[in-house]
Amino acid sequence: QVQLVESGGGLVPAGGSLRLSCAARGTIVSFGTMGWYRQAPGQQRQSVATITIGGSTNYADSVKGRFSISRASAATVDLQMNGLRPEDTAVYYCYAFPNYWGQGTQVTVSS
Repeated sequence: QVQLVESGGGLVPAGGSLRLSCAARGTIVSFGTMGWYRQAPGQQRQSVATITIGGSTNYADSVKGRFSISRASAATVDLQMNGLRPEDTAVYYCYAFPNYWGQGTQVTVSS
């Protein structure tokens, strides 16, 4: 059984920073691709950023230049979020290929 455990959400003012972290626990400890998705109230879950085991990254246009995804190991993924905006407010979910999800962590940006 695999669990993805997230940490680092919270409430910050616009322009502030947060760092989200995710660590996998269980029998599968190495993933090819990991990433972060987010879901705002009334909206569909959308990709924020993904990173392969080789380090290739992909970002949503709305976060390019502000967010940075990284992996310290094959079973962890972090998301550094700078220049946060109120529209970044959402529940952020850690993802690991093929279909593993964390429980979600709330990020709220006040204007």
